[in-house]
Amino acid sequence: MDLQRSLLIGAIVLLSFMLLTEWVAFKDEKSAATEQQATRLINADQPQAETIELPDTADIPPAATEDIPSVPGAADQDNEVASVPTASSRLVEVFTDSLQLAIDLQGGDIIELALPRHLAELDTPDVPFVLLEQNQTRTYIAQSGLIGPDGIDGQQRATFTSATSRYSMQEGEDTLVVDLLWEGDTGVKVTKRFTFTRGDYLIEIDYLVENNSAERWQANLFGQIKRDSTVAPAGDSGMGIQPFLGAAITQPDERFTKFSFEDMREEPFKEQLPGGWIAMLQHYFLSAWIPKAEQTHTYSTRVTSSGFNIAGFTSPALVLDPGQSGKTGAAFYAGPKDQYRLAEISPYLDLVVDYGWLWWIAQPLFWLLNKIFALVGNWGVAIILLTVVVKAAFFKLSATSYRSMARMRKVQPKMLEIREEYADDKQKQSQAMMELYRKEKVNPMGGCLPILVQMPVFIALYWVLMESVELRHAPFMLWIDDLSVMDPYFVLPVLMGASMWFMQKLNPPPTDPMQAKIMQWLPIVFTFFFLWFPSGLVLYWVVNNLLSMAQQYVITRQIEKGEVA
Repeated sequence: MDLQRSLLIGAIVLLSFMLLTEWVAFKDEKSAATEQQATRLINADQPQAETIELPDTADIPPAATEDIPSVPGAADQDNEVASVPTASSRLVEVFTDSLQLAIDLQGGDIIELALPRHLAELDTPDVPFVLLEQNQTRTYIAQSGLIGPDGIDGQQRATFTSATSRYSMQEGEDTLVVDLLWEGDTGVKVTKRFTFTRGDYLIEIDYLVENNSAERWQANLFGQIKRDSTVAPAGDSGMGIQPFLGAAITQPDERFTKFSFEDMREEPFKEQLPGGWIAMLQHYFLSAWIPKAEQTHTYSTRVTSSGFNIAGFTSPALVLDPGQSGKTGAAFYAGPKDQYRLAEISPYLDLVVDYGWLWWIAQPLFWLLNKIFALVGNWGVAIILLTVVVKAAFFKLSATSYRSMARMRKVQPKMLEIREEYADDKQKQSQAMMELYRKEKVNPMGGCLPILVQMPVFIALYWVLMESVELRHAPFMLWIDDLSVMDPYFVLPVLMGASMWFMQKLNPPPTDPMQAKIMQWLPIVFTFFFLWFPSGLVLYWVVNNLLSMAQQYVITRQIEKGEVA
């Protein structure tokens, strides 16, 4: 029994410490990010000097670069072209039901993007969550353009014009089209078209080119995400993985590959891949470029000499003879990690919802949780019902554990007698204990293994509750208005500690004095740990404890009365 209890204590303390360190690290990251949320979409009073890091011509597939001269200055990946300050007159504002963004007419880059359906904080209902922005303290933008022999984004970015500086999706409209126009001296016309869809975070970005010149025209589309490292990844606790911050890509031989900013700096990635996507990830949200699936693109990640993290792609050349017109483009997603929508957009894009090595358990748990929510309409109630379902699935396994504990409790007086009788002879004491176990048909490890088997499910559920954007700002009832953060009044952690204390009373007290002291303090220590855990996770643990306590109480009474063999 002492060995069993020692293993359980060690496993539970290790698990709790691991979850606590990861949650505290996440809270630190979230606090840093929250401090940088803008109070409005456009800040015209703070013009910024913008620096462009363009892909080099080596990003263009060899077949497209034969006999094609290099773009002056583009051969250096860290080539930085300073543009004029971003002024409000150079910005185009776009408003849909899902997105609020600002497009810089110089280059047509998205330099600010907010999500009105997702608040920065619950106590600021008028401030949307800002995903992309460029200001004094933060740079996180989406860039795209045409490079190559006749590209319009060389040493200087193309300056577009727009019919108006403000576009809004009107009631009854399902799409909104924003056209930016550019015309060169030779007669080449380029329209950079942004197409928005109601209720969606996916933006179609197309370049419509008319070659009215007397020469063949050729250029390559590039798209990239540029961000700094102001919100640094949480430090490695050595006990697990914190919410990831960095880039990710899909490859034919590896569906989901992550690159931390340190990885991007130490070992830049560059490879030609069919279709695919490349993304920049953070907790709950992402931005991603999804180029044409039928083409082969050159994907790359790197860190510039000025410290900006770049993740992007370059597509095959668009070649137009005089008088011809053509189109090239890609899709850009900026929004929440909605794994069902992401799965529709591109294969394996849903894997950005990273459940870790227990994904094979976590994904079915989330599917079930989502189905329950669809029926009850409350995520807290859905967590409670999911706990009941999981508990039912492990009912027989838990019963085996509780029966073993109950039998150990029943023979504990005899165990104490043996300890006293052979206090000075450990060998005889062990022999007598083994004989007692054989005679009473009890196994000191019988209650340990079933509980350890259930721990991966708990860890997987922890990641479901941590990674699912659906639970961000999701209310439960009464004082719980956000299941993704700690209980503001610590009611649930106290209930968890109390339920743990009552569960201890159903188990035989440890015979070892040191273990007895540890067990007395364990509910208090766990209550302290759980003060900082997301209330959704604590809710799961409280309900699980109550169900376990009821099951254990019934089985213990049956064993004591001799009703269960």
